[in-house]
Amino acid sequence: MAHPTARALYHHEDLRRLINPKVVAIVGASETRGSFGERTLSNMAGFTGKVFAINPKYPNLLGRPCVPSLADLPESPDCVVLCVARPMVEGMIEAAAAVKAGGVIVYASGFAETAKPDRIEAQQRLIELAQRTGVRVVGPNCVGLANTSSSAGLNFMPDYAAMGHRRGPIGIVSQSGALGYTVVQGMERGIGFSHYLAAGNSCDVDVCDFISYLAEDDDTRSIICLLEGVKDGDRFLAAARKARNAGKALIVYKTGNSETSSKAAMSHTGTMVGSVSAYRTAIEETGAIAIDNLEAVLETASFFAKTRAPTGGRGVGILSTSGGAAVICADKAEAHGVALPALEEKTATALHEVVPDFGSVANPSDLTAEVLKTSETFGFCLDAFMNDAGFSALVMPMIFAHTSSSGARAPTIVEAAARTERPLAVVWMNEWYQGPGSELLDADPRVCMFRSADRCFATLRAWFDWHERRTRQAQAARRSPASAGQAARAILSEVKGRGAALSETDSKRILACYGIPVPQEIVARDPDQAASAASKIGAPVAIKIVSPDIQHKTEAGGVRLGLSTPENVREAAKNILESAARFAPQARIDGISVQQMAPAGVEIVLGVKNDRQFGPLVAAGLGGIMVELIGDTAVRLAPVDDAAARAMLGSLKSHALLTGFRGKPGVDVDGLVDTVCRLSELAHDLKDVIDQIDVNPVIAGPGGVMAADALIVCR
Repeated sequence: MAHPTARALYHHEDLRRLINPKVVAIVGASETRGSFGERTLSNMAGFTGKVFAINPKYPNLLGRPCVPSLADLPESPDCVVLCVARPMVEGMIEAAAAVKAGGVIVYASGFAETAKPDRIEAQQRLIELAQRTGVRVVGPNCVGLANTSSSAGLNFMPDYAAMGHRRGPIGIVSQSGALGYTVVQGMERGIGFSHYLAAGNSCDVDVCDFISYLAEDDDTRSIICLLEGVKDGDRFLAAARKARNAGKALIVYKTGNSETSSKAAMSHTGTMVGSVSAYRTAIEETGAIAIDNLEAVLETASFFAKTRAPTGGRGVGILSTSGGAAVICADKAEAHGVALPALEEKTATALHEVVPDFGSVANPSDLTAEVLKTSETFGFCLDAFMNDAGFSALVMPMIFAHTSSSGARAPTIVEAAARTERPLAVVWMNEWYQGPGSELLDADPRVCMFRSADRCFATLRAWFDWHERRTRQAQAARRSPASAGQAARAILSEVKGRGAALSETDSKRILACYGIPVPQEIVARDPDQAASAASKIGAPVAIKIVSPDIQHKTEAGGVRLGLSTPENVREAAKNILESAARFAPQARIDGISVQQMAPAGVEIVLGVKNDRQFGPLVAAGLGGIMVELIGDTAVRLAPVDDAAARAMLGSLKSHALLTGFRGKPGVDVDGLVDTVCRLSELAHDLKDVIDQIDVNPVIAGPGGVMAADALIVCR
């Protein structure tokens, strides 16, 4: 959820002088080997603009002019790098503002990351300085930035200048400077980057602002974000959407994925939607791509930077010279849901001309080592595959590395890639990671390199899905009545003061406002009234204890189902009252709910968790206790439309239970989709007052859907 003091994203122009400076001042510059001031000066060796060292001890440093203070500069600096200790930082930011600097990078540590009150207060003063002066501040506790277009190494990382500053279309945004630098070292094997932007403690400029900047940057085609967490979910969502709308894939790897927040949850939904799930859902719902392991980050970003939208559907061709490698790739394609269409007749005819009879002309292919005897034959096979209209991409396993094999094939692959718009992915399957030909393929602007078949096909699936989501039009038609929110708020006002958790009866009243089907119900004061209510509703009925203090009624023995006579109801009502009293002696008992029995069907749990960062998330899964036992759930940001609701249900491992399984009929999927959409509208309308919703179970049968039980927890 947005913080009350949340600010808008910084745009490209707001950060231009900081990230793409023409004049740089390095405060605390030094000739002491290994010092941050010396490293920064060294890393600026190839910079195309002006660099001034700031140190009263020297007239020049490492070939750069040196002046005593910022006030002595002959012109205003665009970017000031502070290589000074923590106590000097505030004064230096004031001095930078006085000379009209565009931005400041603060290396010093020992601020809010220490969790000490005085250090948190010191960082707050930096925030106030940035707001008051208009000088953009990166850090503190930051390793710096890099811009390869100007060779600006505005950082203290060792030997950065020696990596060669390879320019390329990938931008890196990282909260952890060291983790981001591990990715930057891809330059050592030929991969190029546009920027490396480390946020550190993010007192002013944060990862969201850096994403926003790169979304507008002409040199950047894909963005890597190495994320620990965000202070304001709405700003992150806005930045991610900005990247998507600019046609730039945002590849997000989030660290810190241990789940602790759900342990104190009051509802089943709390166990379904924890902080990790919330982040992943938010990432994917905004069109970004969530990556589960660091090894996949650069490969995925490189692929998206080098490719455009699929042109031949979702099919992929696998061209191999090894039967074993072909099978491995086919297995991974199936695991990730990537289609392998049959070869077109013209493709098969062409390949039969050169492939021996002990090979396999198919998809996947095994062309055998015979086609490698000449580059012309190998190139002929590549062209045949690339011209097959059934493929949007081509995958080639590279089995072993030798000068005479991978080294000889690499130029042919590069030449072939230049002749097609389709991605040409090479899976480098051997253990000589930088063997002959690898650097040529890594550096090529069209060839996409992977060190794993699994990661290759995971990326292809993400590529297909990402472009499909961008082109799909959202169905935004509202299903619930326009007056539903007002009616629900009236009920909430009526029950205010009874506690955060609403009773099942009041929870269902709110669901009914949104047109979600609920059973007919009468609340009785005692067993005799319960028997009378059962006669009015008609057998069979269910009875349940009504108490704001007992959320999980089954655990308290407070539920009886399928009662067919008033006598059965009377006796069962006595029993649940006694059981509830034993389970929770201090609980308030408001009565006994007598309800129409829901029809037979599949039990589904639907729920809502109002995440503190990203707002309400809707979850769906197999109902009853199974939600906790097997964890088969799907989560989306609220509100969801028809397509999103169907995708949620379709992604469940238990989806076959909804469409018919082992002779059992399918359920009313349209009715279930409608219920998911209406619940998501409820969550969105009331996000300021509701924390959790648990509708468990929803009974879905062939003839309809009914919410048999519900719990709403207010914020």
